[in-house]
Amino acid sequence: MKLATTAKLPKKTSAKVDDPDNPAWTEDMLGAPVLKRGRGPQATPTKVLTSVRLDADILEFFKSKGAGYQSRINAALRMEVERNLTGRPKATTRKRVAA
Repeated sequence: MKLATTAKLPKKTSAKVDDPDNPAWTEDMLGAPVLKRGRGPQATPTKVLTSVRLDADILEFFKSKGAGYQSRINAALRMEVERNLTGRPKATTRKRVAA
């Protein structure tokens, strides 16, 4: 039975490696910093994150109308709540989404 031998590995050095495929970054490569301003948190959150299981055909119907399908689902649910509370749906103004 032959025993495995371990070869000596070269010692690690902190010498700088010159790699032509990976040059050091220069100020010209980086360019001027670009500051992107985000929307930030809402002052008073009006929406609640939740998970709802919908029938596939219902979800496909709302998605087929384009962007903003979650807002349209919310509006449909709101109209149903208003109808149940008052007996008639509340008049709402709909935002047109550019296609």
